[in-house]
Amino acid sequence: MLALMEMVVNGVSSRKVTRITEELCGASFSKSTVSRLCTVLDARVRAFNERPLGSFPFLIVDAMYIKVRENDAVVSKAALLMSGVNAAGSREILGVKVGDSESSAFWLDAFRWLKDRGLKGVSVIVSDDHNGLTQAAARCFQGAIWQRCQVHFTRNVLSHTASRHKKAMAEGLKSILNAERAEDARKRFETFGEAMGDTAKKAMHCLEAGLEDALAVMALPSKYRKRLKSTNMQERLIQEVRRRERVIRIFPNEAAAQRLIGALLAEIHEDWQARCYLDMTEFNEWKAEQKNKKDKTLVQIK
Repeated sequence: MLALMEMVVNGVSSRKVTRITEELCGASFSKSTVSRLCTVLDARVRAFNERPLGSFPFLIVDAMYIKVRENDAVVSKAALLMSGVNAAGSREILGVKVGDSESSAFWLDAFRWLKDRGLKGVSVIVSDDHNGLTQAAARCFQGAIWQRCQVHFTRNVLSHTASRHKKAMAEGLKSILNAERAEDARKRFETFGEAMGDTAKKAMHCLEAGLEDALAVMALPSKYRKRLKSTNMQERLIQEVRRRERVIRIFPNEAAAQRLIGALLAEIHEDWQARCYLDMTEFNEWKAEQKNKKDKTLVQIK
C-alpha cells in the first residue's frame, strides 16, 4: 500500500496516486506523509526480511514477475518468494528478493542469503522445474530431497498433449500421482503408457522424464505428502500479492516493489503464526530412521 504513496515522491501525478490510494484504503495522503510512512515502512520490511532464521526442514519457493520503471523504461523483474515450515511445524515466510531475472546466479544468491541468516536443516525443497532454481538448490542444499511441483508438472505434460487426448491424459496423471506408494505409481505409469501407445508421444516423454522428481515426496510419511507435493502454498501467496500489485501495474522503482511486497508478506507472516501447519512428530521419527540406515551403511562399507 505505502509503495503506492512513494509514487508521489517519484514524480507520478498526484491525481493518479490519490485515485489508487482512495481505491485501496479510502483515503489520500500528502507527499510529506508519504515520505514519513515510507521511512517507517522501510525499517519494518528490512527487519522482517533480514531477521535471523533457524532450522526449516521444508523449504517451498516460487517466483513472480512484476513491471518496474528503470532508466525511463519499463522492465520485467523477478520477485523470489521463499517460505518454509520450521522444526516446530509452523509456516514462515523467509523473505523476498527482487532482481533482474530468475537465473541460477540469482537463485544461488537468494539461497546463500537465507543460509547467511541462519537457515539450516533443509530436508525437502518444493518448487517448479526451473533450471536456474534447481541448479542453485542442488549446490546450496546437498542431500535434500527436491520435490517437483505436481501441479506445474501436470500442466507441462498437458501442454504437450493434443486437445482430443487431454482428458485421458489428465485422468491418467491423476491416477499415477495419487498412488499410495511410488512403486504403485510406476506400475500405473507403465500400464498407462501401454494404453496410450503412440497417441501422445511428446506428452508421454515429458511424463516419463519428470515422473521420479514428481514422486519424490513419496519418500516421506504419507501425512506430509498432500501439503508438500506442490507449491500451492506459494501460489496462494503470489495470488495475494498479485491482488495488490494489479492496482499499481508498474512500480516506480525496485525499492518500491521491495517495500510493497515485503510489507504485505510481513503481514501475512504474522497471520501464519496463529496456528501450527504440520505436526512434525512422524517426520522426526522418519528422519531418525533414515539417519540410522545411513550410519549402518557407512559401517558396512568401512
